[in-house]
Amino acid sequence: MTTRAVRVLLADDHTLVRAGIRRILESQPGIEVLAEAADGAGVLDLVQTHDADVLVLDLKMPGLDGIDVLRAVKAAHPAVKVVVVTMFEAREYVARAMRHGADAYLLKDSAVQDLVAAIDAVTAGSSYFSPAIQVQMAELLRGEAAAPSGAQLLTNREREVLAWLARGLSSKEVAAQLDISVRTVETHRANLMQKLGVKSVALLIQVALREGLLDPPASP
Repeated sequence: MTTRAVRVLLADDHTLVRAGIRRILESQPGIEVLAEAADGAGVLDLVQTHDADVLVLDLKMPGLDGIDVLRAVKAAHPAVKVVVVTMFEAREYVARAMRHGADAYLLKDSAVQDLVAAIDAVTAGSSYFSPAIQVQMAELLRGEAAAPSGAQLLTNREREVLAWLARGLSSKEVAAQLDISVRTVETHRANLMQKLGVKSVALLIQVALREGLLDPPASP
């Protein structure tokens, strides 16, 4: 009896990255690459129209964000295994991806060595992480027994305010963007500083970037 090939979808906004991943996978017996997508909406279309086993997913693409794609795929097609392949190793990104159902998390600089092993692992019902991410996972697991960090305590509105402050907007401009009062923005800003343990907006943005609390920069 012939074993069916593992059917894979690729999602990354860089054509060269997709070509490289496809070349790695197609060199392996037992793996079939069905299709590719360069943006979030395209990924959802592919998952809907192809009977895939595994989705190899970048976290930052045009349109729908990779985390939103992950959440939608797992909600509509829970049997599809998702292997995240990304350049972002900040703890916040790892935590969000795991929280929304990622089965593996690889850094792009180790994908050549790890991708096939990751696909083998997830199709066998296990999980797989790049070595650097294994360290992050250990820290996350240790942190579960401890009090939540200030970053984990941020509300959605505080994150929105933080994102606009990071773009250089004043409290008045943030208030206009979010349709709230300047006083409310100032309150959110004070809460952000308290939770993240800083005393200036400049330090607030530095901590937010270090902890992965802001969206990654758009791909060039």
